[in-house]
Amino acid sequence: MTPRRSWLRGLLAACAALALLATPAHAQHAHDAAEVPPNFQVDPFWPKPLPNNWIIGAVAGVAVDRRDHIWIIHRPATLAPRQVLAATTPPQTLCCVAAPPVLVFDMSGNLVRAWGGPAQGFEWPQSEHGIYVDAEDNVWLAGNGPRDHQILKFSLDGQFRMQIGRAGASTGSNDTQNLNRPADTEVDVAAKEIFVADGYGNRRIVVFDTETGAYKRHWGAYGERPHDDPMPAFDPAQPPSRSFANPVHCVRLTRDNLVYVCDRVNNRVQVFRRDGSFVQEFFVARETRLNGAIADLVPSPDAGQRYLYSVDNTNSVARVLRRQDGEVLSTFGRMGRYAGQFMVPHNVAVDSQGNLYISEVDTGQRVQRFRRMDAQR
Repeated sequence: MTPRRSWLRGLLAACAALALLATPAHAQHAHDAAEVPPNFQVDPFWPKPLPNNWIIGAVAGVAVDRRDHIWIIHRPATLAPRQVLAATTPPQTLCCVAAPPVLVFDMSGNLVRAWGGPAQGFEWPQSEHGIYVDAEDNVWLAGNGPRDHQILKFSLDGQFRMQIGRAGASTGSNDTQNLNRPADTEVDVAAKEIFVADGYGNRRIVVFDTETGAYKRHWGAYGERPHDDPMPAFDPAQPPSRSFANPVHCVRLTRDNLVYVCDRVNNRVQVFRRDGSFVQEFFVARETRLNGAIADLVPSPDAGQRYLYSVDNTNSVARVLRRQDGEVLSTFGRMGRYAGQFMVPHNVAVDSQGNLYISEVDTGQRVQRFRRMDAQR
């Protein structure tokens, strides 16, 4: 072979290798034409800068209300002293001061309202966690601090309405009056029921009356009675656990009356009927250890809710799952601090147009918007 032909063959091989490296991450999943998953692109200019010299800490919850307003709850206590030196007397720097825990934005990224924090008449959580706004404009808050055994109900402007449970009062996963470090909530307004992912201390889903706070029912993994016995560390080589692990990190309701539960450390989603009877389970990134692969998920807003959008705070990615069976259709993002990357993604919400909002905890301290780029089907 002549040197020229050898050089040309090497060049062609190199080009082929580069083409493989340039293949988009989502292309690793093969689909039929009808199953091409939704496509998202980060909006690096959302939300707009905060007023009042405010800065936010770890964003532990995100939700979208019926007006397509985007709600976040963050943890002011996670801000490092260096970040809030403008709050000292006298101020040591020009910026910044901690924003109130609850912030609300419109779809353009403008701040609509802000409120929250300890006050008389209720027990504000030690560590802010989940936020949910129901269709009747009630705002529900949870917390995962050591004594956070309660959930709180407020109006849109932060007027206190009800507390379920008392701080530090839990007696375990079969307590019918208190929670134990609940992660998140979702409401069925027609049934007047609030479903609680309970949580970091308990291993169950528990349901209360939204008007009276009365206990209605609860269940653990596979619809069985939960327990608080010591459990071994997660091992992907072992059979699936008969118990939820801590934390039971999310609960989501779908229009076909199913309940989806994030069993984060076990890398699985369990599906139930509203009465707690078990339907199915599926696993995602099953080899993942540490904090697990299922931090949160939310169903897509199309009529059939064909997809589940999920975030993984251990691998720092987001995924599009087929709701029918949990198959991963696409993956986007990676660990990092640039727009579109993630530093411990924690929660995900979706607006009526199919855009995603993903919050980040640890040192992420932000919420990002991902615009849906294809037409909803």
